[in-house]
Amino acid sequence: MATTLNPSTDAPAFGRESRHGLDNHGLRNPGTVFWNLTPAELVEHAVQRREGILVEGGPFNAVTRPHTGRSPNDKFVVRDENTEADVWWGKVNQPISPEHYAALREDVLTHLEGQNLYVRDMWAGADPEYRLAVRVITPNAWHNLFANNMFRRPDDAELEAMVPGFTILHAPEYEADPARHGTRTSTFILVNFTAKEIMIGGTRYAGELKKSIFSILNYLLPRQGVLAMHCSANIGPDGDTALFFGLSGTGKTTLSADPERGLIGDDEHGWTDRGIFNFEGGCYAKAVKLSPEGEPEIYATTRMFGTVLENCIVDEKRRVDFDDISITENTRISYPLHYITNFVPDAQGGHPRNIVFLTADAYGVLPPISRLTPEQAMFYFLSGYTAKVAGTERGVKEPQPTFSACFGQVFLPLHPGVYADLLGQRIAEHGSRVWLVNTGWTGGPYGVGSRMKLSYTRAMVRAALAGELDDVETVESPFFRLHIPTSIPGVPSEVLVPRETWADKDAFDKQARELADKFIQNFEQFADRVPEAVRTAGPRPA
Repeated sequence: MATTLNPSTDAPAFGRESRHGLDNHGLRNPGTVFWNLTPAELVEHAVQRREGILVEGGPFNAVTRPHTGRSPNDKFVVRDENTEADVWWGKVNQPISPEHYAALREDVLTHLEGQNLYVRDMWAGADPEYRLAVRVITPNAWHNLFANNMFRRPDDAELEAMVPGFTILHAPEYEADPARHGTRTSTFILVNFTAKEIMIGGTRYAGELKKSIFSILNYLLPRQGVLAMHCSANIGPDGDTALFFGLSGTGKTTLSADPERGLIGDDEHGWTDRGIFNFEGGCYAKAVKLSPEGEPEIYATTRMFGTVLENCIVDEKRRVDFDDISITENTRISYPLHYITNFVPDAQGGHPRNIVFLTADAYGVLPPISRLTPEQAMFYFLSGYTAKVAGTERGVKEPQPTFSACFGQVFLPLHPGVYADLLGQRIAEHGSRVWLVNTGWTGGPYGVGSRMKLSYTRAMVRAALAGELDDVETVESPFFRLHIPTSIPGVPSEVLVPRETWADKDAFDKQARELADKFIQNFEQFADRVPEAVRTAGPRPA
C-alpha cells in the first residue's frame, strides 16, 4: 500500500511512532511505516514476507548471500570542512565527496519510494551521559529485529522524548553505480558525520548496521575524553571488572561469557572517568561449531524466540547444523544481552582490574599467557596481532599475520595513537594489569600443532583475574621478551612455554624469529608517535 501524501503525517503507520517523523529524512511516498514493533510482530512480518525462516527452538534464520561478512573496502567517509583535519584518511577511512554522497542519497530515496519501512529508535551506550540516539530505517523486518537485539532498547518515556542523533538509511537491495556515485563497487557503507547519517546498501549482511554505529562512537567519544574499545567485558563476584580485546575468532565472546562472572557485554565498550559501559544491548556471536558442551551460555540463546541466526544451514526438520559451513564460516547469532543468564542489567562496571589482549597465533610461537609491562601493553595494543589460517579467505594457504591497530583498526575514524594514548592514561591511573593470551596454536604452526584447549585458556584467564598469577615465578620468552608464568592450576606446565611444546626446536626458533620481524616491521608506522620505552618494548630485533 503506497501513498502520495506527506510521509510524516499521512502515510499509514503502525506501532509506537516517534513524534519526530520522517520529514527530515527526505523519504518520499513510502508504503506503510512500521514504528518500533515488538520482536513478535517483527518475526511475524519477516516470515510472512519470506525474508527467512523460523527454526527449531524459535530463532529466525536469514541468508545474506552473496555478502556473508562485512565489506570494509566499500566503506567511505564524507570528506568536508568538518572532517578534513580530524579523520585518519587512508585505506580504513576512504574519502568520498559531498557531491557523490548527495547523488547516491537521492537514488537511495527513490529506491525506497513505495516500500514498506521499518523504523526503530534506540540508544547506543548504556551510560546516560554519553549515549547516542540512533534511528534505523530499513525495508526489512528481520534487519529491524537485528537492530532491536543489538542496540539498547529505550523505555516508553525515553522513546517519547527521543530525538534521533544518527540515522541509518538502509537499502540492502540497492546497488550503487561506481561511475555515478564514486563508490568502489555496488556495495556501499557511507558515513556522513556532518549530516549525522549513514547509508548502507548492496549488502544484506546485518553486521554492517552495528559496526557502522561503532565507528560513529569511535569518532565522537574520544573527543569527550572517553576511550572507545573493541572489547568484551565482564565483572566478578567482588566487583572486579575485566576487559577482553581481540579480533574476530580470538575468543572475546566465548571467554567473557563465563558463568562465574557477570557479562557486561561481548564486543563494544567505553571507558570513562567513572568506569566501563557497554555500547550495545545484545551480542553478535560466531556460530560455527557451537555446541552445548563447549559454550553452553551462548548455545542456549539459539533455542530462544527473538534470536536471529545468519547463514546457518537448516535441515528439513528445521534443525540447525552449526558444523555445516556450506554458506560461510562466518555464521552468526544475534541475541539480546538478557538472554545470557548472568548478564549485568545496567551494562556498566568499575575501572578494570585486568585487561586481556587475545590473539590466535597460527604460528604457534606466542605463549598461552604472559604478563605485560605498561610499555609492552602499548606496543601490543597498537600492534593488534592475530593470524589468518588456511581456508578462512580465498588464497590463504599458510598462516598470515594480521595487524589491526587497537584490535579494531577498521572501525577507527581517528588515528590509532588517539586510542592508545587514552588507554595508556587509564592503565596508569587505575593500575590495571595487562595480559597477552594466545588462543591459537601450540606444539607447532597451523597444520602441524594443535589449537590451544579452551579448558586450558579458561583456567589461565580465571587464574589471572583472581590474582593467582601476581606472585608466580616467570620466565622470559625468547625473541618476544614476554613474562611467562611457570605454573598455573589446571594447566600442564609443559604447555606454558611454547618452545618446549615443539619437537623441532630449530623450527620453532626460525618461526618465532620470522614473526618477531613482522611485528617490528609493522610497528614502524607508529614509531614516531610513541616514547622510546614503548618502541623498544616489542620483540628483540634479529
